[in-house]
Amino acid sequence: MKNIFIVVNLVLVGFLFQTSCMAQTSKKSRFKALVLYENGGHHLPFTTAAKPWLNKLAIDSSFTIDYIENTKTINEALLKKYQVFIQLDYPPYTWSEESMKAFQKYMNDGKGGWIGLHHATLLGEFDGYPMWQWFSDFMGGIQFKDYIPAFANAKVNIEDTSHPIMKGVPASFFVKKEEWYTYNKSPRQNVHVMASVDEATYEPASEIKMGDHPVIWTNPHFAARNVYIFMGHAPELFDSEAYTTLLRNSIFWAAQKK
Repeated sequence: MKNIFIVVNLVLVGFLFQTSCMAQTSKKSRFKALVLYENGGHHLPFTTAAKPWLNKLAIDSSFTIDYIENTKTINEALLKKYQVFIQLDYPPYTWSEESMKAFQKYMNDGKGGWIGLHHATLLGEFDGYPMWQWFSDFMGGIQFKDYIPAFANAKVNIEDTSHPIMKGVPASFFVKKEEWYTYNKSPRQNVHVMASVDEATYEPASEIKMGDHPVIWTNPHFAARNVYIFMGHAPELFDSEAYTTLLRNSIFWAAQKK
């Protein structure tokens, strides 16, 4: 009798396990996201914090996420597999001619959405690579000028509280330990600004300022949904509910077509 009881239990456990696996397999992914990230340098701690956060979000929200750490494999065939492309702290240089053209087509044709963080606006001639003029225009016609190397805390003010990516985000929130890039001009005339940093709140104070200093914006002149979020250097950002809400909303918004 005891042996029969054991066998019945084993069969039941096996059945439940198989049923669970089948349910997980049959659960349809809402969309596929591609993440381009930096696997070295001083942005590595941010990447290290971002990946488990993104992985958990993907599991909890039923979407698929794949990672690449350079642009060598980016082409039209790769990008057409994904509904959203996240440029996670990766600069707009070192891209091949093929990868640049594929990304431009992806954005121009509205093939998928895009979220760029922090390093994505490091526009200029760096490490022997020329300026990617299309990307500069995409970001509002800007070029990187300077940054606060010693870091500063500051208050971010939301300008478009009605936008879907701002749902649940407070009208203003503080960001700790950020570099705060400055550009040769404000992109405001060429993009839709959704948030800016209050330079008067820099702590410690800094003379490296822009005046009008947007930090979150979208370029409505492209067929693809897109949003640039400047903040993305320190791993502590993932301790901020305002920031994680903003990033989560951005992913779901960008994954939808216009």
